[in-house]
Amino acid sequence: MNMNVNMNRIRTLLGAGLTLAVALTLTAGPSPAAAASWPAAKRTQKVTATIKVPAGTKNYDFTRFVGSGALGGGDQAENQPPILELADGATISNVIIGAPAADGIHCRGTCTIKNVWWEDVGEDAATFKGTRANQTMTIDGGGARKAADKVFQHNGPGTFVIKNFEVENFGKLYRSCGVCKTQYQRNVIVDNVTIKAPGLDVVGINATPYGDTAKLTRVTVIGDAARKIVICQKFRGTTVGEPTKTGSGPDGRNCVYRTSDVTYK
Repeated sequence: MNMNVNMNRIRTLLGAGLTLAVALTLTAGPSPAAAASWPAAKRTQKVTATIKVPAGTKNYDFTRFVGSGALGGGDQAENQPPILELADGATISNVIIGAPAADGIHCRGTCTIKNVWWEDVGEDAATFKGTRANQTMTIDGGGARKAADKVFQHNGPGTFVIKNFEVENFGKLYRSCGVCKTQYQRNVIVDNVTIKAPGLDVVGINATPYGDTAKLTRVTVIGDAARKIVICQKFRGTTVGEPTKTGSGPDGRNCVYRTSDVTYK
């Protein structure tokens, strides 16, 4: 519990006959769950051409972006342009992606996407298109809804981090590209993520032949009493044809987590 509270307020509540525990609860401020509530947009902006975001930090102050014209697609058609394209070294925060969402956000190198919310995922919410193994794409905070297929797509090399995030009504939260023309070993780290059914896979990785790894901690799954959502799905990736499933579950090598890292509610 956060003990940085107003002592005068506590004394007043105790004088009213409340217990210390109740007094602390009433003065301790908002809970993490309250802080994660979906935000309301302050304004809505139609986007007819991809917004290029250079290296540096950009706070969009809860602007809702919606695709229009060439970006007006909200289906699963491949190779749609993104609403936002982040250069290597870019950080964006406080964005709402509305519908239609085209192909969401593309990241061209190391980038951070902080407190971004997708109301209705288009082709994908965000795609990592880095070029080097030492690059990292980080999703920190935010959430996504209504992803008919993937939320996050990983096409280049490097590491994809998803933390403090929530997703509901989705196909896959993360997928290492199963059939890219050029393949790489890819890594994904998932921490403190809330998964709300319905959904298919939390992560999908090419365990063979590329040796992808997924490390998962503090995953909470809500509304999946039958435990149908696969936490870590392994595939045999390819450059032509279709990937095939090769198993699932923790193995200490590719799918790195313990059963205790997943909580069902």
